[in-house]
Amino acid sequence: MRERHAQAADWVERILGRECRLESASSDASFRRYWRIRPETRSYIVMDAPPVAADIERFVCIAERLRALGLNTPQVYAQEPDQGLLLLGDLGTRCYLDALDQENVDRLYGDALAALAVIQACASTEGLPRYDSPFLRRELELFRDWLLIHYLGWELSDLENGVLESAFEFLVEHALEQPQVCVHRDFHSRNLMVTTPPSPGILDFQDAVVGPVTYDPVSLLRDCYIAWPRERVEDWAQGYAALAVHSGILRPEDEDRFMTWFDLMGVQRHLKASGIFARLKIRDHKPGYLADIPRTLGYVLEVAPAYPELRALADLIRERVLPELPIMEFPSGPSSKHQDQDKDAQQDAIQNKGKHADFLDEMEKEMDGEVSDDEGQHSA
Repeated sequence: MRERHAQAADWVERILGRECRLESASSDASFRRYWRIRPETRSYIVMDAPPVAADIERFVCIAERLRALGLNTPQVYAQEPDQGLLLLGDLGTRCYLDALDQENVDRLYGDALAALAVIQACASTEGLPRYDSPFLRRELELFRDWLLIHYLGWELSDLENGVLESAFEFLVEHALEQPQVCVHRDFHSRNLMVTTPPSPGILDFQDAVVGPVTYDPVSLLRDCYIAWPRERVEDWAQGYAALAVHSGILRPEDEDRFMTWFDLMGVQRHLKASGIFARLKIRDHKPGYLADIPRTLGYVLEVAPAYPELRALADLIRERVLPELPIMEFPSGPSSKHQDQDKDAQQDAIQNKGKHADFLDEMEKEMDGEVSDDEGQHSA
């Protein structure tokens, strides 16, 4: 890391013609690092993305694509692709996660959803990867591989694998039937900045794809880092659906299906995110995201009762996964507004752990019925 810091400092000095002190600006869940420099009265961000792990030209391309639409992405002042270095405009230090409260949430989410409508209605998808079935499945497998197997140490039974396979197939099917748009993929409170107009500042867009229309709305409104009452979330989501119809993103007949797509896309994302949080702990030695797993899986339990195809998955999470997670000390600040609910959900799951044998018996009966039904369908 010291070598990369020195390399970045030398590059900045060559670009600006003066020596600048590099201050840590932020860290994220990836290999990228960010430094802030303040020559005289201006402030810049230096992004360090080692070229063996990232393609900064993709970042530059999408940043310019979104800025051309009037959106607030960092301006690129200089780049050195061979070294993985960018000199960017500074969007400030106040992210949505730190700023959101009961008084400003409608305004801030209104700004964010308006920006998202521009992305979905106007952003070119040229050159973007497709969020296709193999892509969606790889993401879902993060839940099985990293949370269940690597972190919790499970050896999954055929029954448990069957529960996951059935749920994954259901989720992928509903993701692929949605209108396909430009998807940011990390449109949430850690990547949106409170700025002077146009607000919000938008970060971490380099992994954009062509994918389901509900992916970014559910990333924002059922955020892994901050929770809001379900009724309020659904009001925001329905409001966005109406805006999407008005903007030509959705057809009028799609509006009735939007909330189903929204719910199921959220389940896909939250299973993926839970696996990523476990991977960050195990592979990248970043344990801080573990505290977000109960909240993240709580969203799955919240919506699953409306979908019989997810009942066995929800039972598995409630009866086995949550009780085996260590009780977390939840961080202070906006992300812990609903930490009591997170803790309550985990404590309830622990109290129910004794019912595990009965649960497996019931689930086995259900799966036997599902297998025979599926076999009949295949033979037809």
